[in-house]
Amino acid sequence: MISAKKLIKLARKWQKMAALRRKRITMPRNSVAVDAESCSTSNTVEKGHFVVYSIDERRFVLPLEYLNNDIVKELFMLAEEEFGLLSNRPIIFPCDAGFLEYVTNLLERRMSKDLEQALLMSMASIRCSSSVNPHQAVTSQQLPIYSF
Repeated sequence: MISAKKLIKLARKWQKMAALRRKRITMPRNSVAVDAESCSTSNTVEKGHFVVYSIDERRFVLPLEYLNNDIVKELFMLAEEEFGLLSNRPIIFPCDAGFLEYVTNLLERRMSKDLEQALLMSMASIRCSSSVNPHQAVTSQQLPIYSF
């Protein structure tokens, strides 16, 4: 059994640590993609982030600032067309984890406007071709991979 003095000392230590965590400014992580298996037990996300899933059920935790990006907006529109607006399930982007990792890497590196426009054009062509053939998904299209 812990004495009252030690218990009070331990509680104060935890309060100080909790106060430090609230004030800490974190830098963006190198890898924003997180495996679904490693996060399946946790439903919480850091403040200033949101969660999306790829079609192959990989979980991605992205900063809220990505919501202003045209590519992410386009992915949301594709998801709405593919799955509709259901509030009782997670947001699923209709593309595989590899493509989402590629997009998040480009967003982290602050891609040029030309590269962003090229990616948007390829996504638009996928949207048009998948509207002709509804069984074709983003995962079956081959997209050009640009070097860094």
